[in-house]
Amino acid sequence: MDSVSVVRVTDEEALALHAEGRPGKLQIVPTKPLTTARDLSLAYSPGVAAPCRRIQANPDTVYDYTARGNIVAVISNGTAVLGLGNIGALASKPVMEGKAVLLKRFADIDGVDLEVDTQDVEAFINCVRFLGPSFGGINLEDIKAPECFIIEKRLKELMDIPVFHDDQHGTAIIAAAGLLNALDVTGRSIQDARVVMNGAGAAAVACANLFKSFGLPQANLIMCDTKGVVYEGRTEHMNAWKAGHAVATDARTLEDALKGADVFVGLSAKGCVTPAMIRSMNPRPIVFAMANPDPEISPEDVKSVAPDAVVATGRSDYPNQINNVLGFPYIFRGALDVRASTINEEMKQAAARALAALAREDVPDEVRAAYGERRRLRYGPDYIIPVPFDPRLITRIPLAVANAAMQTGVARKPLTDQDAYRRTLQARLDPTANRLERMFAAVRERPRRVVFAEGEDIRTIQAALRFQAEGYGTPILVGNEEVIRSRMQGLKMTASTPIAIHNAQLSPHSLTYRAALYERLCRRGFLDRDCRRLVNHNRNVLAASMLIHGEADAMVTGLTRSFATSYEDVSNVIDGHTPAGIFGLSIMMMEGRTLFLSDTAVQTAPPALGLAEIAISTARWAKRLGHVPRVAFLASSTFGHPDASCGEASREAVRLLDQRGEVGFEYDGEMGADVALDFPLMKRLYPFCRLTGPANVLIMPNRETAQIASKLLAHSTGVALIGPVLDGFDKPVQILRPDATASDVVTAAVLAAWQVEG
Repeated sequence: MDSVSVVRVTDEEALALHAEGRPGKLQIVPTKPLTTARDLSLAYSPGVAAPCRRIQANPDTVYDYTARGNIVAVISNGTAVLGLGNIGALASKPVMEGKAVLLKRFADIDGVDLEVDTQDVEAFINCVRFLGPSFGGINLEDIKAPECFIIEKRLKELMDIPVFHDDQHGTAIIAAAGLLNALDVTGRSIQDARVVMNGAGAAAVACANLFKSFGLPQANLIMCDTKGVVYEGRTEHMNAWKAGHAVATDARTLEDALKGADVFVGLSAKGCVTPAMIRSMNPRPIVFAMANPDPEISPEDVKSVAPDAVVATGRSDYPNQINNVLGFPYIFRGALDVRASTINEEMKQAAARALAALAREDVPDEVRAAYGERRRLRYGPDYIIPVPFDPRLITRIPLAVANAAMQTGVARKPLTDQDAYRRTLQARLDPTANRLERMFAAVRERPRRVVFAEGEDIRTIQAALRFQAEGYGTPILVGNEEVIRSRMQGLKMTASTPIAIHNAQLSPHSLTYRAALYERLCRRGFLDRDCRRLVNHNRNVLAASMLIHGEADAMVTGLTRSFATSYEDVSNVIDGHTPAGIFGLSIMMMEGRTLFLSDTAVQTAPPALGLAEIAISTARWAKRLGHVPRVAFLASSTFGHPDASCGEASREAVRLLDQRGEVGFEYDGEMGADVALDFPLMKRLYPFCRLTGPANVLIMPNRETAQIASKLLAHSTGVALIGPVLDGFDKPVQILRPDATASDVVTAAVLAAWQVEG
């Protein structure tokens, strides 16, 4: 259940992502300077001897002097990889890297993937048990049943760190949270509910165990496998774990078992449940059809016979997604932070209760807005479990787990200040990625028509097809239809619905576009024939004309021409509308922070008023992406030392903002980049500076320095660049860099679509 969302991707796209640049999805980056010989002497020999001796004398100090307390090993032998089966240890490595990425993305935990090449249970156990000193926790993954039960039990006995098989307990915790709320909204109690479970593997057994720990009576759960009901006295195709859930019943098939049942929990295979079976259940049935990627029965088929049913699946394109990413990153976070020796039943229950409680609270406006009206995020039948990108998860689940660990005596470093811990959790994650995901979700809710001016480029075609397939809207390609169709065929990519292709030579609107363009440009030295040529032969002009005349909602270009050329083409058709004018914002996402740099694309040397307006608009972008803006007007000087001409406009911009009164964000300048980004340095040398933390919005004195800085940062290790994002055109337009990938084009198209109402 680990998929963050159900997005259609081709094998070619996935292979390209994993292979491009540095192969794979992970790298190790040092956290201490290693520049000089002295740095190396401190970090390694002879300096490293000091922490070694300290740890030898007091083993608990390993958490003070090493990264052990924030490292989780993701370990598998590849015998039960979701959707792929027993593919072996080596082939499972991309999945384990992916799991490590999720730990980092959602809980700021460093995951290290380890693929153990054995299917021998004892050999696997011995391999893992001796790795204990290296890690703060062990995440077992994709190991087939029943071996996974033995492995986890033995390792929990042998190791003094949390050992957690997510396929079992992660699924169980999320499903239990959903079940508690589903029972509540249908007016049932867990003590009286009749539950039928189809599936008897690792996840199913764990779900059954956790449900019973919440009060579900043994006799009220009927488990089924591929051979039918697991009943008392059955001897064939049984094991100890199934036998623990055998009940006295006359039912022998899934169909028999579902008659008069309140709840169906599916952890099995597509299509094994029919509408007739759902009809035989009690009124207001609860149906958790969690087979991935296709559920045991579709929500539509359930609703066709039981409109009042509460339905959950493993998919993001339906309400109530049972997704493990809601659990395991945060459970490990809480366990690591109190140095828990294990993850026990009480900690699992605490995580499930915290998830269930969170779903009953009012959803923040920004989360609700992202998912739109189609997904009513209000506690009830269609919202019994939080959505994966709810920012409250990082504070609620780890705290609940940590408290349960303390209450049960397995925490070796109890929390002393819960409010401070909440603040620490909140600070662990940069909100940018969450807000961007919500932005993408918002566009899915309100799809737009986006015109891709360079429709014949392979990257554009790939991006347009992905844009459509992922539900962001309707792509319109500008170019020669025969060429585009041929290239689509060569890529072996097909559209779910026909892709619109526009060619100026064939467009019925060309005369309208030409007349409007001539009226606009005739006093700027353009003749009628110039405008005819622009509309007929310049695809940027055609795409921009479509935008102005309502044939599209947004536009993307830039792959085949320089930024300056594309910008000039678009400016011939579309004006700017903001006090800041048109400017480019580069968003730099890096370890621990996001920086917003402006203007990195358009204005050569903005005057002071222009800098002030750009700062206001850029701060607005920072707020939209979840940040409290702290604006630094940069220059080569800091508060007049040394005096530099490039600082004059920055100083004046600060004065102009002062005259406005309250602008809603912190700002100061002029200052050097070193001072802006190094808060201790700022406070030590310039205690009068108004910023209360390191700057995250950097207003550059001119385009030249902005582009140099942004390009240097973009090629630094661990930095992800979005942009430059254009702001200020009358209509949403994004101009890409010529080296942009198909993924960059999709992102630009989504940003442009979001700007329609953003």
